[in-house]
Amino acid sequence: MININNSLNSGDNCGFTADLLARDEDVEIASRSLKAISHPLRLKILCVLGEREISVQDIVECVGTSQSNISQHLAILRDKGILASRKEANRVFYRVGDSRTLKLISMMQEIFCTVR
Repeated sequence: MININNSLNSGDNCGFTADLLARDEDVEIASRSLKAISHPLRLKILCVLGEREISVQDIVECVGTSQSNISQHLAILRDKGILASRKEANRVFYRVGDSRTLKLISMMQEIFCTVR
């Protein structure tokens, strides 16, 4: 277990947290991103998307809730810069627009989605 208080007081021994702690802006960005993806439905959406681009209709089918509910959560993720979208005729397609988020999703799947 990492003791943040001891790490902060020990100068160069901050380890992996040193870079994140160096800039308040980075901490704020990380906090906003984690808050945006912390809802169970938004996590499901991100896991469905993965590295693919998928239409709203397909996301609704995969996740299993109403289109209006999905659209509200997609808007939150898009507004936070986590998702990118494009419109083609009357369909809207979404994809994860941030490579850091893709990496985080992959790590979460590896940690939490393994058979125990």
